[in-house]
Amino acid sequence: MNKAITIYDIADLLGLSPATVSRALKNDPRVNSRTIKKVAEAADAMGYQGNPFARSLRSNKTHIIGVILPRLASHFMSSAISGIEKIANQHGYNIIITQSDELHSKEIINVKTMFQNRVDGLIVSLCFNSPDVNHFKNFFDKDIPVIFFDRVPDSYEYPAITIDNVSASFKATEHLILQGCQYLVHMTANTNFHIYKERYEGFKQAMLKYGKKVTDRNLLFNTLDHQSGLNAAEQIIAMKKRPDGIVAANDNGAVACMIALKSAGIRIPEDIAFVGFNNDPVAEIVEPKLSTVSYSGYDIGLIAAQNLIQQLLYPDTKKTLRIIIRSELIIRRSSIRSI
Repeated sequence: MNKAITIYDIADLLGLSPATVSRALKNDPRVNSRTIKKVAEAADAMGYQGNPFARSLRSNKTHIIGVILPRLASHFMSSAISGIEKIANQHGYNIIITQSDELHSKEIINVKTMFQNRVDGLIVSLCFNSPDVNHFKNFFDKDIPVIFFDRVPDSYEYPAITIDNVSASFKATEHLILQGCQYLVHMTANTNFHIYKERYEGFKQAMLKYGKKVTDRNLLFNTLDHQSGLNAAEQIIAMKKRPDGIVAANDNGAVACMIALKSAGIRIPEDIAFVGFNNDPVAEIVEPKLSTVSYSGYDIGLIAAQNLIQQLLYPDTKKTLRIIIRSELIIRRSSIRSI
């Protein structure tokens, strides 16, 4: 078996002390640039591999940030990852990404894995059926920073980055009402969960403002993925009284539902107008283009990473517990009706 190359081997080759080689490999400013270059070239030529695990034991830091997401196959989440990674890399951190697949049981496993791998901090978007954040207890107890984004806990005691979901949903619903929609339905997931509870609240507030009753008939529950959108279309087609306006809590479910309804001969927006959430690329591909609430996953990722690293660098500073970023209603053809 080939012997692993050490800093002592590099030092012998170059006639330097092991301490100088060690500093050069860390780009220590006490070592001149020519020596740093020479050491780097020798290390590369000899096949030297550093030992980050040993370094982490000495420093009690891994310089790794864990990221837990509900799904990776999402434009919003992939944009958030780009923002997180940009800031993390700027500060010398790497990221490990896992997905829960919208399963609370898998989210629990992911949290345990991150803890066992000694990540320095966590950035998390919760799965839609997480009842609480008790599974993060080890992180909280050891003061390991955790930042939640988009899908965040109900409690304001945990740092989180989100939008004003109540206001955003209110504007989306009001827009459909002002377009002449009389009977609206809200397509959503678990309304016990923070993000969907708030979006339903905004829907209700707009309905009540304009004198419209809100009952269970105004709700369509699903998981908001493509198949759920198709299932929602089947439910709508079977209704004795069909809605003429739908506010969907995401774009993917809305688009799948629209396509299925169109295949059944229902006109969008003349028969049923639609507004979604997230401004995913699919919203501009579907015909008619989908009106949607837009907010930047990339910006949320940037802000989440900046706040996490701030906590890592300055643990004694006061935490910012809730950051609300801007959102806007983008109006496209799917919601514009002749009144």
